[in-house]
Amino acid sequence: MATLHRPDPSLDIWKARSHPLDPIFLPRSVAVVGATEREGSVGRTVLWNLISHPFGGTVYPVNPKRHQVLGIRAYERLSALPEPVDLAIIAIPAAGVPAVIQECVETGVKGAIVLSAGFKEIGPEGLELEKAIQEAARGKLRLIGPNCLGIQNPHTGLNATFAAQMARPGNVGFISQSGALCTSILDWSLRENVGFSAFISLGSMLDVGWGDLIDYLGEDPHTHSIVLYMESIGDARSFVSAAREVALSKPIIVIKAGRTQAAAQAAASHTGSLTGSDAVLDAAFRRCGVLRVDHIEDLFDMAEVLAKQPRPQGPHLSILTNAGGPGVLATDTLIRAGGSLAQLSPQTLEQLNSILPPHWSHGNPIDILGDAGPERFAQALEIVLRDPASQGCLVILTPQAMTDPTATAAKVVETWRRSGSRQPILASWMGGDLVDAGEQILNQAGIPTYRYPDQAARVFSYLWRFSDNLKALYETPTLLPATAVERERVQPILGQARQQGRRLLTEVESKEILAAYGIPVVPTRVANSPEAAVEAAAEMGYPVVLKLYSHTLTHKSDVGGVQLNLPDAEAVRRAFAQIRRNVSEKAGPEHFQGVTVQPMIRTDGYELILGSSEDPQFGPVLLFGSGGQLVEVFQDRAIGLPPLNTTLARRLMENTLIYKALKGVRGRRAVNLEALEQLLVRFSQLVAEQRQIQEIDINPLLASGEQLLALDARVILRSEQEPPVPLAIRPYPSQYSWPFREGI
Repeated sequence: MATLHRPDPSLDIWKARSHPLDPIFLPRSVAVVGATEREGSVGRTVLWNLISHPFGGTVYPVNPKRHQVLGIRAYERLSALPEPVDLAIIAIPAAGVPAVIQECVETGVKGAIVLSAGFKEIGPEGLELEKAIQEAARGKLRLIGPNCLGIQNPHTGLNATFAAQMARPGNVGFISQSGALCTSILDWSLRENVGFSAFISLGSMLDVGWGDLIDYLGEDPHTHSIVLYMESIGDARSFVSAAREVALSKPIIVIKAGRTQAAAQAAASHTGSLTGSDAVLDAAFRRCGVLRVDHIEDLFDMAEVLAKQPRPQGPHLSILTNAGGPGVLATDTLIRAGGSLAQLSPQTLEQLNSILPPHWSHGNPIDILGDAGPERFAQALEIVLRDPASQGCLVILTPQAMTDPTATAAKVVETWRRSGSRQPILASWMGGDLVDAGEQILNQAGIPTYRYPDQAARVFSYLWRFSDNLKALYETPTLLPATAVERERVQPILGQARQQGRRLLTEVESKEILAAYGIPVVPTRVANSPEAAVEAAAEMGYPVVLKLYSHTLTHKSDVGGVQLNLPDAEAVRRAFAQIRRNVSEKAGPEHFQGVTVQPMIRTDGYELILGSSEDPQFGPVLLFGSGGQLVEVFQDRAIGLPPLNTTLARRLMENTLIYKALKGVRGRRAVNLEALEQLLVRFSQLVAEQRQIQEIDINPLLASGEQLLALDARVILRSEQEPPVPLAIRPYPSQYSWPFREGI
């Protein structure tokens, strides 16, 4: 065994904490199962890393074929150790791992890291091994891996990995599903002097997942921000719950691989896990305050800027530059990333006119020209930071013949500090050796610098997006009181369909469920004969619409099952016959059970779609956007997680293109957006409560200045053998509501 000295007594703060993952991150004794002296082996590398980086604990090699490894006494098995160990690091072939985990449990080991590969990523044989491990470990020890690099705790010196290097201590908690990416990031961090509070390779997440680690790092005093490289999310509910708890105090930044179908398939084969819908993941990240970025360098750019600068209150950026081209480049990136240029006030423009040469740009970007010295930069910056329209400022410098990058940097720092401004400030000192000293001055003062202005503009847009995402955390949806809905109307409808062996509800049944939740529906009557259709039309008043009534077909238009604008009885009879003929020819006569008769709604409104389906990881998800027959063509839709309140409903609407039209365009009246918000809230509650429903959509939902009306609806029930996926976000119940009793 090797006993190692804890390097820093001040770290005894850790003793005051008690967390299920402490045996992994703060072990007092570690066993390396599979320790060996074979050069290049994982077992040798891990053992060497542990004994060459003192972490204040004891290390025991476990190898049944050797009496010692690297000069340290070795033991045949875990049960032969002189004491129970906190952590077992397992580096043996996959087939032997279940037996070792069983021995861990029997000898009182509390944590394990399985470095071995060859589990579910290789197929059914590996999956059976994982099941055996879970059976042995469940509830008795916590496990990271398998198929991982291990973990490092730089603040204690623990290097429980087979990486060649040890991370520097810092305040960024880094978690990755890719071990190879871990080693690349580690190498980069040493060159760039980036430090970590924890460096974790997660592997296949057989036990410990994202939620566990976010929760752990959320309590860690050394961790100021959390950075994730994700291929699959695993336990979605655990992730959402932990992220919502931690994101308000510590930024969580994620890069999620698998945006394209090909990349998603590659990620799935790598981890052996379902990667999930990318659009649903985006919605989940927004809802729980997590910032998603697109490039690996953005992960650490955002960790740095969030540590140094305040969050912007809006997306409006001021750009101050001594060269027009870089300002244009930054503007392009800013707009594409969802930000905007600040509209400078007349007072600001007047003040800039008084200190700048006549040929300055007279707008934003603020081009103060190539001969600008440190004083001109400082004067212009002071004016811009006072403008209330500016919610962030980017200062760009290019090293021209008369430019002094170092003195300008000092002036920028002095001006920023004196201003007391609460808007974030970023800098792009473009160039090489000429600007190094200036960059150092800015960075030391807490102003992040970037060699290229488009990168700085992208960082500001991410910063704004993160600030906007956090607002969702303050939204706590409460279910509507019992008096606001008529739940007793729903169960008989669902029960009747179940008795008849149907999963597809009819249009009439679907609309009745919507009406029970206060969603306005167009009057609809069933007619089984032409005479019954004429009678219903006469009572409603012409013109009317006839639609297919079927227990088996959902898409009526695809089989010629819709006839519009019927002006009289004869037209109704012809339409009835035409629908029956169309359905018989295209699908078969058994799919025709009659028609529904509805009044023809004449309005100049917009056709929307509002729906929900079940994601295998996040449970029910909501969809809102442009509807009608061309819904799949336009693809204008936004996705959210139920339940909603009115603020979250408005945010969902704002993420669509049709939202601009709903506010009124080209002389058309605006839709009552407050009423539409309420309708979305009611629909989200229906989805959250009626878990027998697997899919539901309203298409089209007609929205005009006069009314909101569900013209058509479709409901599909889940199989009775298929349990519902739990809601990713649990609503706070109102004192009258049923059946929820859990908080978020």
